[in-house]
Amino acid sequence: MADGTDSVPSAKGGMTVDDCETMIQRSLRTPTVKFLREHLEKSGCNIASNFIRAVSCNQRMSGGYVRGEGIVVCSNHLTIQDEVTQVVIHELIHAFDDCRAANLDWTNCAHHACSEIRAGHLSGDCHYKRELLRGYVKLRGHEQDCVRRRVMKSLANNPYCSPAAAKDAMEAVWDTCYNDTKPFHRAP
Repeated sequence: MADGTDSVPSAKGGMTVDDCETMIQRSLRTPTVKFLREHLEKSGCNIASNFIRAVSCNQRMSGGYVRGEGIVVCSNHLTIQDEVTQVVIHELIHAFDDCRAANLDWTNCAHHACSEIRAGHLSGDCHYKRELLRGYVKLRGHEQDCVRRRVMKSLANNPYCSPAAAKDAMEAVWDTCYNDTKPFHRAP
C-alpha cells in the first residue's frame, strides 16, 4: 500500500485521499457503521480515531483490514459515497470477527474464508442491485453465488491459500459462517 498522503486522484480514476476521508466521516454517521462500531467497543475492541483511514493503494482493491493497524479505504479505486460506506461496513465486519475470535489466524484459509463469507453476506456487498451494476444478472441464488465468488477472489490474495485449499476451506465452513449473523440478530 502507498502511504495516505497523496491527495491527487489516480490516473485510473477514483478520488483524492482528502475526498475519501470526507466520505469516511460521512459513513461513520450511517446506522450500520454506528452499530458495528458500537459492537466492536462492547466486545472490548477500542477504535482509535485513525482506525479507518483513506490511502492511495498500489493494488487493485477497495480496502482492507489489518490486525493491529485498522482499516484502509483505497481512495484511488472508489468514486462515490456508497462505495466508501460499503467498504467501511465490510471491513468493520472483519474487525469484529478479529476482535471476538481470540484465535483467528488470517493465514488459515478456513478462518479467512469464514470472515469473508460473513463480510460478504452481512455487509450488503452482494445485494442484487450491486450485482446488476457489476454485470451479474441472476434472479435466484445471486447472493450466495456472489458471496462465493468474492470469497474466492479475496482468498486468491492470501499467499497461504492455494486455489484448491481456498475452495475446500470455503466449502468446509460455508454453512456455519453464512448462518453466523453476529452482531446482527439476522442478516441485514
